[in-house]
Amino acid sequence: MAALTKPKVHMGTLTGGEGREAFAKNPIILLPMGSHEDQGPHAPMGDYLLAEKVAELAAIRATEAGTPTYVAPVLPFGGADWFGPMVGGIAISQATLISVITDMVESLHRNGLTRIIVVNGHGGNVGPIAEVARKLYLEKKVVLPSLYLWKISYGLLPGLIGAEKAKAVSGHGSDPLTSIGLHLFPELIRKDLIPEGKKLKNDSVLGLPYTGLGTASFDGAEVGLPMEYDDTYHDGVAGGDPKLCSAETGAVLVEKLTDIVARFSAHFASKIKA
Repeated sequence: MAALTKPKVHMGTLTGGEGREAFAKNPIILLPMGSHEDQGPHAPMGDYLLAEKVAELAAIRATEAGTPTYVAPVLPFGGADWFGPMVGGIAISQATLISVITDMVESLHRNGLTRIIVVNGHGGNVGPIAEVARKLYLEKKVVLPSLYLWKISYGLLPGLIGAEKAKAVSGHGSDPLTSIGLHLFPELIRKDLIPEGKKLKNDSVLGLPYTGLGTASFDGAEVGLPMEYDDTYHDGVAGGDPKLCSAETGAVLVEKLTDIVARFSAHFASKIKA
């Protein structure tokens, strides 16, 4: 869904001539990533749409503020983790994702585009991104920073809507994604299918209480266990209540995320010279 923006910020919308001129100065390149998985019965499966849009808004803001910034084509398929049971979901293995990110970065580096920031929208991508970044730094002293949008959002929510409401609404299938979706793509959210919040299913394969995806508790000690998301989630929704999500919360979150990514782009540009 790369848009024709003003100024143009999506690399895919630039002509060859425009690209040669724009990229000669080694601008900031935002690499958005997400996933295609169950986000609840009401939300589009592609959370990569949200990561791409936030990257777009941040690139426009950073460019207008004096830091030329462009958005690479979004990588829509996330690293495989717990969401394989979803019909229609598409994920790629962690090893394949490492190779894909490596190839994308090397393609940009080959022609002098070395100031890249990953804008991530999926937990299963965190490990592969870190692995590629670590190798780049150890071998070439090249810095590949990443911003995990949803982790940042979880940290922002208590200050925006209060700690009690944030605790009640946070979780997969709820906030931050549903509120951000209601703001950015209201036409894609099925409001008639937004479910009531439910308690997580609680019995693991060993009869221990789940504490999160891939973890359970044994006398207060965390135990890693194999699982799938639907062992504990209800139709893609974790413990948060999607009925508490709102476009208003989404608007504030998007503004905060846009500001953070845009300002970080300027900071990165000032530290890593063209």
